[in-house]
Amino acid sequence: MLAAATDPAALVRRSFDAYRRRDRAAIEALLGDDFRFTSPYDDAIDRKAYFERCWPGAERIREFTLERLVVDGDAAFVTYLARTVDGTEFRNTEFHRCRDGRIASVDVYFGASYRDGKFVKQPGG
Repeated sequence: MLAAATDPAALVRRSFDAYRRRDRAAIEALLGDDFRFTSPYDDAIDRKAYFERCWPGAERIREFTLERLVVDGDAAFVTYLARTVDGTEFRNTEFHRCRDGRIASVDVYFGASYRDGKFVKQPGG
């Protein structure tokens, strides 16, 4: 078994906790210096761009429920349900690559959004 400091599952859990708590110092400590983030809006952006473009979104999140967390070597897939402060819920899946006890990259795959149990169509769709 991997030590908690390098276990991809532990790193993923710690990153979601830091994000939920809006603890930038904690998330900075978890992300590698050459961190890359990819989503339908971002193509392998670096750490600096991630904190400029994505980190402010932490203010919208009320909580995460990690539904599935599957480790594959030095990587992990996580599917989660996020609940926002305005009552919207969405489910995403992320692929985290880890290296040297830190998260080296994250690829995000967006799911549908709901409010009060009803589908919320996203802009551009």
